Amino acid sequence: MPPTPLSRTARALAAASALALTAAGCSSDGDDQERDVAVVVDDERCEANADLGTLTYVTGYHYQASVTQLEVMSAEALGYFDAVCLDIEIQPGNGDVMGNAQLVSAGTAHFTPTSNEAEILQAHERDHDIIGVATYGHVPISSLLTGPDVEDLTELEGQTLGHQSMLPAPLEAMLTEAGVDIDSIDQVEAGYDPSVLPRDQVQALAGFRSNEPHQLDAMGENYTEWLPEEFGVVGSFGVMAVNPEWAGENPEAVEDFLRATGRAFDHCADNGEECVAHAEELDEAGYDTEHNLAVWESESELVGSSTPEDRPRGHIDLSLTEEEAGTLVDVGELEEVPDLEPLFDPQYLEAVHTAAEIVWADDQ
Repeated sequence: MPPTPLSRTARALAAASALALTAAGCSSDGDDQERDVAVVVDDERCEANADLGTLTYVTGYHYQASVTQLEVMSAEALGYFDAVCLDIEIQPGNGDVMGNAQLVSAGTAHFTPTSNEAEILQAHERDHDIIGVATYGHVPISSLLTGPDVEDLTELEGQTLGHQSMLPAPLEAMLTEAGVDIDSIDQVEAGYDPSVLPRDQVQALAGFRSNEPHQLDAMGENYTEWLPEEFGVVGSFGVMAVNPEWAGENPEAVEDFLRATGRAFDHCADNGEECVAHAEELDEAGYDTEHNLAVWESESELVGSSTPEDRPRGHIDLSLTEEEAGTLVDVGELEEVPDLEPLFDPQYLEAVHTAAEIVWADDQ
């Protein structure tokens, strides 16, 4: 039976105040080289984390510098996973959110991000057993791009709309709110090259406000960006997902994963270029550092602006989640809003924070 949130917090605080130890034996380097990193958890917790062996984190999309991706890659590079004695293997995803959810549900992977909280609910509808343990952005990250000549979204009826693997729920809700007959739109998978829009291969393109607009700007293309919140649609982004059974059996590992990535987020907020360089080292193809820095700066700024000052980054607000779930009901994705508490568990994140601050031993 998992401990109560109060006992989790008490143990986390006790562990954080323990004497720093040497990180030998808890290295997450593939070549077994030890890092000169101070451990910030006690001996028993370090041993328990190390005994889990290699834990797999699958990115949402390759090594892009998005929230819930860049801080994980940086936590590895900076030795923060070593500091909590976790061995994390980072595997690149290809943008298939439901495919990643299936991996976590099956126990093949341990951590993966989703684009928003709605995708946790959509995964649940597909019998993928995952839960959200942190939500970093509390505004929709999705946006819809059209040519500059589109003045009303109803003009898209009878046209072609491109998306990556599925139409994001906030965009579907926005189109519905705008009075668009979505069934009249031809939806196609268009990949991640936004040039399909100015080439008129699609007349609308689903994207991320931190990604495709920057790319089109760099191309010198003209477009119109439609934001869901301008139509009264709520949303979220940057959700970390885990398997609930595994998390219940290994709560301290989940806590310490969030502890290390939270520490990395703090570092990357002030050192974006350095953290993007960590991601570049993992990418074997050509890596656009300038674009990825823009992605990180856009998303981390949205996280900051949508997080109340008295709440930790990644906090879960079920009242907002319920509103977002309501959009799925409105567009027919769900028959009703399910019981949300089993699908979003804030206790792991809360256990490694005091108020809004991450608990780290050398902060004491």
